[in-house]
Amino acid sequence: ETMRECLQDVFDLPGLVGLMRDVEARRVRFVEVETAQPSPFARSLLFGYVAQFLYEGDSPLAERRAQALSLDSSLLAELLGQAELRELLDLDAVLSLERDLQRLSDDRRSRDMEGVADLLRLLGPLSTAEAIERGAEPGWLAELEEARRAIRVRVAGEERWAAVEDAGRLRDALGTPLPVGVPEAFLEPVRDPLVDLVARYARTHTPFHVNAVAERFSLGAALVQQALERLAAAGRVVHGEFLPGGAGTEWCDAEVLRTLRRRSLAALRREVEPVSADALARFLPVWQHVGSNLRGPHGVLRIVEQLQGAPIPASALESLVLPSRVTGYAPPMLDELCAAGDVLWAGHGSLPGSDGWVSLHLADSAPLTLPELSGDATMTPLHVQVLAALAGGGAFFFRQLSDAIGSTADPELVAALWDLLWTGHLTNDTLAPLRTLIGAGGAHRAKRPAPRGRYGRGRPAMPSRTGPPTVAGRWSLLPQRETDTTRRAHSLAETLLDRHGVVIRGGVMSERAPGGFAAVYRVLAAFEETGRCRRGYFVEGLGAAQFALPGAVDRMRAMATAAERDDRPQVGTRAVLLAATDPANPFGAALPWPGRGEDSGHKPGRKAGALVVLVDGRLVLYVERGGRTLLTWSDEPHLLQPAVDALALAVREGHLGKITVERADGVGVLDSTLGAALESAGFHATSRGLRLRS
Repeated sequence: ETMRECLQDVFDLPGLVGLMRDVEARRVRFVEVETAQPSPFARSLLFGYVAQFLYEGDSPLAERRAQALSLDSSLLAELLGQAELRELLDLDAVLSLERDLQRLSDDRRSRDMEGVADLLRLLGPLSTAEAIERGAEPGWLAELEEARRAIRVRVAGEERWAAVEDAGRLRDALGTPLPVGVPEAFLEPVRDPLVDLVARYARTHTPFHVNAVAERFSLGAALVQQALERLAAAGRVVHGEFLPGGAGTEWCDAEVLRTLRRRSLAALRREVEPVSADALARFLPVWQHVGSNLRGPHGVLRIVEQLQGAPIPASALESLVLPSRVTGYAPPMLDELCAAGDVLWAGHGSLPGSDGWVSLHLADSAPLTLPELSGDATMTPLHVQVLAALAGGGAFFFRQLSDAIGSTADPELVAALWDLLWTGHLTNDTLAPLRTLIGAGGAHRAKRPAPRGRYGRGRPAMPSRTGPPTVAGRWSLLPQRETDTTRRAHSLAETLLDRHGVVIRGGVMSERAPGGFAAVYRVLAAFEETGRCRRGYFVEGLGAAQFALPGAVDRMRAMATAAERDDRPQVGTRAVLLAATDPANPFGAALPWPGRGEDSGHKPGRKAGALVVLVDGRLVLYVERGGRTLLTWSDEPHLLQPAVDALALAVREGHLGKITVERADGVGVLDSTLGAALESAGFHATSRGLRLRS
């Protein structure tokens, strides 16, 4: 029935037969036609071929290994020239099977005298120490000897215990002297005793070298090689390159190799399964180089390339985002790139407290990644004059610009410049004016009290030669935006893959991408057809529309596997402090905010000024803007203390200024479980809460 469905219902074999008869009878003829584009049917075949074969090597590692292991051994040997499974077999599966075959696993150890008798028959001669390691007791060995079911022999210069059934084989193959009293029935010669011993060694070991067998029985390597070749001719053993990390040709029993392939395939299929949300949260900061060893302007340039177009609060850019990714970051590094024309920065809208959203861009790709112009600003005649003065090209210092438009009111011109910057019209060749603007405040800065003059309000400030420090540097228009929506969507898809590694709907929506996920979905689907990315179910619970770079999938799975196998004590766990709006923070974007049992009146969000602390992929701490309110998701000391220590370190290093924590999880911090952890990290009790200064 299956054959009928395939050949008649699916493939329409009768129709094919009829067509061939028509061709033979000249009722149908072939006509060769050249077309500019393939037909819809041919197009599907071409895309299928490209996706399946030309880019087959771009699949994630686990999928490639699983596909190779699913082949038949003989076919695999035919394809590769020999069975080169070294890169395919799972090392843990090899070690586990070796313990099982050697009866070292807990469920395969001997538990009585009969079990020891079976042990000697299955494994061959064993020393007393080897037998005890497999569960035997010296008394059981002695009882077997008294019952004439086991004998003591010397093999390779060592005394070993052997089953009496092996007496004739040991004598004829190795020349081993036998004790007196062995029954005649066990002394009859066998056809090929050496092959029997070598075959049993192969059945009870994972892939091995010839020298290992030669040393076990004190034989010449040539004799063992000949025995193995006779076994290979009978199809009982195979040779090739099997052991991960090994070298040279190895031999393996055919059934053992099949078992090893099945176990490795099962392990690889477990790797192909989607990882947990914690694994994504653990992977994303590492993928975005948080805590990496990038250094200098070249390191900053790589970060700009990965983060280009992502809106970030200006107060967090150089206090949290860049220092967490570039070791020893200093503002002159970014200024050097801006002055050289390699990097541009643009505004995405203002925020309360002299702060705003900014993004960094590579100059070469800026027309594709710059945000669309905002229509929020009211264009006054002064705004129009500034744009007209800069339209001719070039860059102007503040005083040159004021002279060009004939303005003598510096405060109005300063406000106009910043209006035009926040709406995406202007940029500057340095971030110095931005630093000055947010220096006394900003969402991620502690507010400083305004200085009070000694003699009242004083005289109004006079215009300076260079202009106010909040407008230092040279001002210019941003490049013209690319108007082709397809090219912009293509660039956005490439940037998202580079930034996130695994692109998920929530991550795209959090970046306020034009057109949302639907706009970039079609481009990502085209990337998949040409092998530039993979679509799959990589992270559980986040839907099937996930696109990823193969290298990102491999790295995320490797980190997830390492975390599962990590048996270190849960102390000193690495904590990562991020701005809540940092693209490396998956919560509130690719991942939903974890639920909390009680309602504290505060809810986490990707807000400017807020912070998150992740510990091994788990959200542990959320700090509201200003640091007065904290939310926690765990009271386990091995998670909570590293998170609090990371917060205290950021304060001491001057990234956050002074913090005074007043409430935690809806109650006073002094009455909460978080209070002790904060005090342990160096916070001091005050009348308002727990305080720490930089």
